[in-house]
Amino acid sequence: MKLRKLEMLLEGFETFENPDPALEQYMTPPVVAARLLYHAYMKGDIEGRSVLDLGCGTGIFACGAALLGAEQVTGVDIDPAAVAAAYRNAERAGVTADFVVSDIPDFSCRSFDTAIMNPPFGAQKKYADRPFIDKALECAGVTYGIFNEGSTPFIRSYISGRGVIDETVRCDFPIKRTFAHHRKDSLEIRVEIIRITKI
Repeated sequence: MKLRKLEMLLEGFETFENPDPALEQYMTPPVVAARLLYHAYMKGDIEGRSVLDLGCGTGIFACGAALLGAEQVTGVDIDPAAVAAAYRNAERAGVTADFVVSDIPDFSCRSFDTAIMNPPFGAQKKYADRPFIDKALECAGVTYGIFNEGSTPFIRSYISGRGVIDETVRCDFPIKRTFAHHRKDSLEIRVEIIRITKI
């Protein structure tokens, strides 16, 4: 499957019906999700691999990974309504994926090859991304995460002794007006997609 085809399929996905600002529920823009997934695919981290989508929301990473040939896909999210939407998106995409309703720290994982996540940036709750980073390192050999631009030094320090950053890719992350505190119809922020290898 080509990148543009993947992006077009993800653009048709159902998003959050009632996003919760406390959970920083933004659907990862399809253009960003497709590029992250395709990059991971080209690195050999998707096809034939077991993939864990932490904070899966409506399942854009999980379903996208399945579309790119992941052998087994599991998504985890605390919001039952989001997980129900993820199942509908999997059915729409014609893929098989498992989804679990769980807070990230409480999720009991087995070993996965690859974890993918777009954790909360901590705008509403300080350090909200840390449980995601911890769980990814517990569960998977390789992790791809989206973080605010400039996060690489913090992530490198936080995972010291547990993992190493072997790649950082910067890109724009468009956000549409979603919550009452948003003052613009759309906003682009710079983010870093960081690849972490467990040690």
